[in-house]
Amino acid sequence: MPDDRGGGALDSQTLAVSVETTTDLLARARQGDAAAIERLFARHLKPLQRFARGRLPGWARELADTDDLVQDALLKTFKRIDAFESRHPGALQAYLRQAVLNRLRDELRRKARAPSRVDVADADLVGSPLEEAVGRETMAAYEQALARLKPEEREAVIGRLEMGFSYDELALALDKPTADAARKAAQRALVRLAEEMQREQ
Repeated sequence: MPDDRGGGALDSQTLAVSVETTTDLLARARQGDAAAIERLFARHLKPLQRFARGRLPGWARELADTDDLVQDALLKTFKRIDAFESRHPGALQAYLRQAVLNRLRDELRRKARAPSRVDVADADLVGSPLEEAVGRETMAAYEQALARLKPEEREAVIGRLEMGFSYDELALALDKPTADAARKAAQRALVRLAEEMQREQ
């Protein structure tokens, strides 16, 4: 007769793997643990692809496959992960996001130098999906208010609003013990963001 306990043990193991904090995985990745690097890569790839698509104007998204550029940026960054220093919860998320932005900027500069059917004068008229959704003035106020938040608050806001993290994913990114703790942190950060944006007005 089959032993049902084997399936239960596998489920527990799978659960344990899925709740590894970013800090734990990062420590193992620095020691050369390929499985930890793969998990970090998988954890951040889709949210960063969503982030990149939301930040790029329409004309720029047509110049190259944004998802491939994000993947390329992550691959290069994880090859040098031992150089990364984590200074606060969410620091890896911020570091990877900056690497993606740098890679996208490099690609846009490269495309701008090449003959193109895009008229750069017209390109400025079309904002990113995020700018189009909130308006340029509100976007500017959002960016300024975001810059005044504490790093963990900023990562909570960006993780939730721009990268589309669930509260479980946010808990892992910010090293929170539970999804509920991540939800509370995100709510506090959004209140602080709103206060900072009102101060701008």
